[in-house]
Parts: sequence; structure tokens; C-alpha cells
Amino acid sequence: MWSVLFQSFGSKAMESSIASVKESILPLNLATKPNPTYLNRWAEARKALVEAQENFLEVNFSSNKVIVYKAGVAISEAPIYAKGDPQGWGGTPAGLYSVLDMHKVAYSGIAEVNMPYAIHFYGKYYVHGETYYTSGIKTGDDVSGGCVQLLESDAAKVFAAAEPAMPVLVIDKENDSYSYEKISSGEPPLVSASSYLVTDLDSGFVFAEKNSQRVSSIASLTKLMTATVVAENIDLRKSVEVTPAMLEAYGETDALLLGERYRVVELFYPLLISSSNDAAEATAGFLGRERTIRMMNEKAEALLMQDTKFVDPSGLDSGNVSTAQDLFHLARYVVNNRPPIFEITKGEVVRTYGTISFAVQGLWNKNLFVEDTSFAGGKTGYTKAARHTGIFLFRFRAEQGALRTIAFVVLDSRNDKLDVQRLYGWLERNYNLKPDYEDTQLSNAS
Repeated sequence: MWSVLFQSFGSKAMESSIASVKESILPLNLATKPNPTYLNRWAEARKALVEAQENFLEVNFSSNKVIVYKAGVAISEAPIYAKGDPQGWGGTPAGLYSVLDMHKVAYSGIAEVNMPYAIHFYGKYYVHGETYYTSGIKTGDDVSGGCVQLLESDAAKVFAAAEPAMPVLVIDKENDSYSYEKISSGEPPLVSASSYLVTDLDSGFVFAEKNSQRVSSIASLTKLMTATVVAENIDLRKSVEVTPAMLEAYGETDALLLGERYRVVELFYPLLISSSNDAAEATAGFLGRERTIRMMNEKAEALLMQDTKFVDPSGLDSGNVSTAQDLFHLARYVVNNRPPIFEITKGEVVRTYGTISFAVQGLWNKNLFVEDTSFAGGKTGYTKAARHTGIFLFRFRAEQGALRTIAFVVLDSRNDKLDVQRLYGWLERNYNLKPDYEDTQLSNAS
């Protein structure tokens, strides 16, 4: 899968170097790791690039800097002047990318501004200097539509150090150092899921796992990647007409009418709330079905989801596969880069670029635990081949009232709700965690 991402590197020496980087950031075999175990793919990717003595750029939003590495050594850094707003759909995408092209001056047709010293690394996203109008007047913007903006003098230096095909590692959020102490020796409960993973979202601390590297069909969890890719590459205000082909998928969606036009953001509601397969096909229609699937796979590569593959935008095909570890990293990415996606899964109406042409509250929300106030978002899935699948985020209070978000990923389950309830209760008892909600219906599960 990495060949797509790095095909532009060209030389055999570069390909060999990238192969060594890839090998260094394979998923952790948690069964062989001593406790405690932490998942931290961004740190692993940076370490691998350094050890391979690569020239690369690191865009780090935790330190708010762009760092230039030569032969694996950080030689300079520049403060980030402006960046995207994840809450408004405009977050700068994290991941391991490469320099696609470079322009002394690039023009943004969307913002209608010039971008000096522009380094293009993914989709519509660039690292560049202070934007200015055709008149020459600088815009003075301190928030971008997702690009990384530097002061012009700093951008010129980074531009001079960059080179075509150079790796660009974009880190949305470094893992924090929060640690947990187990207060009971109780082993995780028996559950029906063939694989699962329970992990702190911000520290990467693994509470429990079972076969978290096992590749399984993921059913409608696929739709999280569909929404992510489309949100990053299409203006959410654009509309598409629903065609007969879009309504051929299994199931029916009352909110979608043949011949009607719907904006991207409108389609996200039936897609993520009622898990509409029709909405998945319609959403893929903005970029084209095959192109959407290709971009979903390329995005998985950029997020270092090495064991993930997509063959359709809905998850109906059993060829849509992943692992619990890969899906944890997808969930973390969505939280830090496209948080409105998970807000929609809770049935909330987020920034919509206008009114929604159907009643959001009238959609049947198939996401389990949506009535639970500690639920921070997620997605359920089911097909006969995949059985029940799910990604569920919950808020807990830890020591001294610290608010933590913990991800539960279950695959190939006979009863995903009961599995999560059992793991949830075990987590409370063994780590002194309290759900951050008023209702205690979930924590009372055995």
C-alpha cells in the first residue's frame, strides 16, 4: 500500500530508505510488549525517519512549529503563524505525506489569494508564507482554511530547504504523559468480539486488547473514512443530484429523494447517523466513486493504517478490512482533525453552511450508546461477514478530576453493545475511572 504514497520518490536508494521507515512503524504486537503499553505512531514515524537519516519536514501543532530535518537532524524551525480550525471542518490533516510540488507563488482559487513559497503536500493543503491579495496587500489572516501559514521570511527558508518528494510528517497532537495505576488485578472480561482494543485517546495507553492486529471486515465503520476523505477534498457547500445508481445500495433512506440535490454536509447526517448506504454512494459521487475509494486507501496509508483496505464507500463489501489498532488511529485522527464527524454521530447539528433540507432528529440513529451522556461519538457497523463492529468514545473522570476520552474498538462481535458494556464496567473497577455523565445506565452493566 505504501507504493502509492511514495511512488514519487523515484530512486532505488530512496525506495530502500522508505522501506526501512515503513518496517520501523509496523503495528505493535501488544502480546509481546511489557506493560504499560502505549500506541504512538507519530512518534514512531518521526523516530524511523530520523534513524533512516532522511531529509524531511515536520509540521507539529503541539509545539506550533515547522521543523526542517537534514540527514535526520533538526537544523531549523519556524513558528506557525496560522493554521486550520478543526472545529469548523478546516483542520490541517495530520499524517505522513510527501512534497508533491513547489511554487514560488501559488494562487488559491477558493480564498482568492496568493500563497508565497508554497509547498504542496496533500489535496488542497500547503505550507506557505503570508497570503496576499492581487493588489499586494497581505490578508493578515490568523486562521487558514487548512493550510499551514508561516511568516514570509520563515516560509522562504523552509521553501529553500524543501525538495520534491521529501517526506512531510504532520503531527496534530503529541501524546500526553498521563499515566494510569491499576487498582485491581482483575483480568479483562470474556467478550464475544474476536478482537478489541481499549485505549486512552490522548496518551495512547492500552488498558486491554485482544488480537488487536487481526485483520477483519469492518462493515459500516468504513463510512468514517468516506466522510473524512470527502470533507477534506470537497467544499461542503457543493451539491450533488441523487441518481438511480446511488439508490441501488442495500437499504432505503427516506431522507434522500431521487432527483433532489443535497450538499455534502447534508449527506453526512444520514451517512453517519442512520448509516445509509445510499448516502455513502451519493457522498462518493462528489469525487467519483472509484476516485473516492482510491483516496480512502491513500488516506489510510498516510495515517499509517498498514492493514486497512477499502473497496467500497459504504462497507457492504467484506473486502473493507482493518484492525482494532488501525481503527483506533482513525478515531484519534477524526477527533483531532475532523471533530464535527463524531459530533454528527451523536445526532448533533454542527456547522452546516446553511439549513438542512430534512429533519436530522427524524433520522434513526444506529450508533449504540447515543443516549448515554458520556458517549463522545462513534460508529457501529454490521454485515453478515463482519458481524457487529464498532468504534465508541467515552468521557471519563480520572484522578483529581482529569477528563479523559477512552476509545473502545470491537470487531467480529456477536453482541457489540454487551461487549463494550462489560469492558466499560471492568475499566471503572480496575482503574478508578468514573464516567463523565449523570446517567449510570452503562456502568451498571456486568
